[in-house]
Amino acid sequence: MANTKARRPLRAGLVVITVTQGLAGAWQLLLPRSFYDDFPLPSHPWVAMLPPYNAHLMVDTGAQNLAMAAMAGMAAVGMQRALVRAVLVGSVIFGAAHLLFYVSHLQHFPPADAVAQTAALGAWLALVAAMLVLAVRRSE
Repeated sequence: MANTKARRPLRAGLVVITVTQGLAGAWQLLLPRSFYDDFPLPSHPWVAMLPPYNAHLMVDTGAQNLAMAAMAGMAAVGMQRALVRAVLVGSVIFGAAHLLFYVSHLQHFPPADAVAQTAALGAWLALVAAMLVLAVRRSE
């Protein structure tokens, strides 16, 4: 990354991706039923509102989230342009698909959960998209 001003916010954002994807991935991989039943909070089980439970899918998703966390962590440490961009492009693709799926499947959600989940997923997509724009603009 050529521009040193971009390094600090990009690195911070990559650390956020690393931690959030890592925590979610570890929870999904190690305790898939708990993640399904209790994410993000036991009183607001967003994943369980879209049954049925599938252990294989939960474990695979957890492993994929941990892989993404590892790549984001490597990007945060090395700040190599291609890796930073690749992580952010992947994050934007995942974030957009994730948001689109949930926005089109809100019928099982109480209104407060529907709003909270949509806001959380939208904020995540906005964060990674802004980071991608910053990464592209700052390295030119």
